[in-house]
Amino acid sequence: MLVNYSNVRITWQGSPFNLVGETGQAVEISIHSPSQYICANRERILPDWKNRLDLWVAIILQQSRYELVESTIETEAEKERLREKFMRFGCDVAFNLRDRDYLADIIDPRTGYPLLSRPGKTPHDDTAVVKALLGYPVIQNQCRVLVHPNWGMAVYPSILISEAPPSLIEGVAKNIASLHGWKEVEIKN
Repeated sequence: MLVNYSNVRITWQGSPFNLVGETGQAVEISIHSPSQYICANRERILPDWKNRLDLWVAIILQQSRYELVESTIETEAEKERLREKFMRFGCDVAFNLRDRDYLADIIDPRTGYPLLSRPGKTPHDDTAVVKALLGYPVIQNQCRVLVHPNWGMAVYPSILISEAPPSLIEGVAKNIASLHGWKEVEIKN
């Protein structure tokens, strides 16, 4: 088992904010302009969003209790646990943004297809987007595994896409994070 960090960090254009989770596992959230992959495949991933000019991508990385390299009973149960945590958090954020009249959706990490929009012909590739936007290395195994600079291969990636401005996504994410037991703290480097 790896050491768990209790930080949740959200970054938007170089301005991070940090949260502490009740579970002791870290979560990092960053908001970015879409990667080339999303730009090139927008109509195939989200066909109903083809006329939307400004899209933002929120990357949600959760620290896993195990390295997610091999498929074991423990790692598969951990992936499902982290997927469920993301789905609850992501749906809360997406519905909040939708209530404000902004398109927002989460990508199901298991299938690569949007949960709230009509799926397109091409699944989203969370790992490729994280590699493109954060520059994290990827190891090719039975599935592709990210290598986080602090957590190694104990990282579970997930994606929220919205047309809401980054400052609004950040504010909503902070508010929703507190509802999920993640509290903001000041981290000194």
